[in-house]
Amino acid sequence: MNNSLPRQNSCATECSPLDAFIGESAAMRSLRASLQRIARSDCNVLITGETGTGKECVAWGIHRLSRRATARMVCINCAALPDALLESELFGHVKGAFTGASASYCGKIMLAGGGTLFLDEIGDMSPASQAKILRVIETREVFPVGATRSTQVDLRVIAATHHGLEHEVQENRFRADLFYRLNVARVELAPLRERREDIPLLLAHFARELQPPEARRPLRLAPQALAALTAYDWPGNCRELRNFVEAAYIHAAEGFVTENDLPDAIAGTGAPADAERTRIVSALVQCEWNRSQAARHLRWSRMTLYRKMKRYAIIQAPPAGARRG
Repeated sequence: MNNSLPRQNSCATECSPLDAFIGESAAMRSLRASLQRIARSDCNVLITGETGTGKECVAWGIHRLSRRATARMVCINCAALPDALLESELFGHVKGAFTGASASYCGKIMLAGGGTLFLDEIGDMSPASQAKILRVIETREVFPVGATRSTQVDLRVIAATHHGLEHEVQENRFRADLFYRLNVARVELAPLRERREDIPLLLAHFARELQPPEARRPLRLAPQALAALTAYDWPGNCRELRNFVEAAYIHAAEGFVTENDLPDAIAGTGAPADAERTRIVSALVQCEWNRSQAARHLRWSRMTLYRKMKRYAIIQAPPAGARRG
């Protein structure tokens, strides 16, 4: 007997941008409502969440729901942009500004004029680059390399990071003034392990999206396989889940996934609640019950840790002399 995956309409081009956010958990319902409110304004947005939670998808959703939807959204991977290329690549240059500048280039920030500038992984941007981006956000002016005057630019700034920027500010690795400029509207994405009820829906969505032309129908899952997939923590979140579905089309016989087709890390997953509680207690013990350190170790916010400690009744007192977060 096999478990059919739930039916879910895939998002076509003409659908609402909100249709791209698959799931009926409280976290996903709250996210969809929040995006509609944020999109109506023109304020800066900071999107936070673990790797693979869909930060760029959220940025596109805000852009497509906003008044700027008909203009460009220009995406910049801050982690992949060396300081040596930053000024020319972002701010542009005039012809002859440096050796090899045979023509003028407006820069990516000007390309986003009238639309949205998405700064992905801004937590990995160097301090020097942070200062230059801060000036653009404050003045909405761009000064191309070799130019004699600045140019005004109308854009909305959305930034994303998997880092805890509050902690990075405390450690002087991220500018506090830039953080406060970006952190006007905040979107914090929940990892898959905190919304397990969405996993079957996501599996169904990816199974249809990735179905190869030669496959007669989407993937089917044995009940034990679906239970293991739902119990697994998915440290790579939606990206890891999507990769699993893509690989399953290659390895599963006739598109039917059994426990034997699962990677060892997934097949050996125990009960979700027990596994998560053990993980939390282990982190707290390792950090000597310092809740701030344990939250960072788990890559959660402190509020998430407190909420889960309450859910699992984790009330053990710390050892004598241990510091509290």
